[in-house]
Amino acid sequence: MKNPESGSAGPGGLTRLRAAVRDMWDELSASERTVAQYLASAPAEQMMFASAQELGAASGTSNATVVRALQRLGYAGLPALKRELAADFTSALAPEVRLQQRIAHVGQDLEGIWNDVFDETQERIEQCRRLTGTDALKSAVEALAEAREVFCYGVAACELAARHLALALGRIGRRARFVGETGFALADPLLALGQGDAVVVFQPGRQLAELHVVVERARAVGARVVFVTDELGEVFEDRVDAVLTAPHTPTGNTNEALTGLILADALVLALTTLDETRAVEHSHQLTALREQLLAQKEPRTRRAT
Repeated sequence: MKNPESGSAGPGGLTRLRAAVRDMWDELSASERTVAQYLASAPAEQMMFASAQELGAASGTSNATVVRALQRLGYAGLPALKRELAADFTSALAPEVRLQQRIAHVGQDLEGIWNDVFDETQERIEQCRRLTGTDALKSAVEALAEAREVFCYGVAACELAARHLALALGRIGRRARFVGETGFALADPLLALGQGDAVVVFQPGRQLAELHVVVERARAVGARVVFVTDELGEVFEDRVDAVLTAPHTPTGNTNEALTGLILADALVLALTTLDETRAVEHSHQLTALREQLLAQKEPRTRRAT
């Protein structure tokens, strides 16, 4: 194998990768060793922005072999490796430097940009499907099914998924509200949280102080909690009713809310099937209200010239 110290990332993700290669070397097949050797010696920046297909081509193997090798090395998939490498860069490099690296990688190759975005999107969705099992989804649906009201909490990039869930739940006849306050302002919506309510928290990895306050408030008043996250599952799993894993973007090339939106859609569809009559009735009312609103618009008249 090449010098295990080659590469340019910090000590975290890359060091773990190389240690895994050393520890699992005897257990790998010939093709998996080829992939492992390439990964252990490749610059971390290159792996950060590469798809499984590109890594397969670079190592002289295939995308399937890359994924299989990573799983043998203890990763759920390529996005998991990228997240660990990204953590090194996040702590060591300023955001503008990371942006410059991203731009340098994609350049102005439109086909490459197109493929990069779709490849990462597919990788994140596939990993989301693998990491969130049926039992976790069932626990989440049960927590929301009997809720008097669902509080959907998300800030910054997570706001989109939280707003989407609140809107979608309202459209199937379930009381829901978006909550996105931070600091002292968060106290007001938390004051309204009570027994029989539920909270869905969207936060991939940053351990905000507000998250602990939200969870403790819910526990204190008898509300249930569903946590949609990537890295905080172990931190909160003993204090919430369900944890759904939503892998975040390791490169910044795809929207942070992507997998959270997908999990929100799964929750809404599951809840819809539990009370089809209510969902259909509210859909009918929504359509009727829209038609009334459209009817109120005055027809535009062409100005005389």
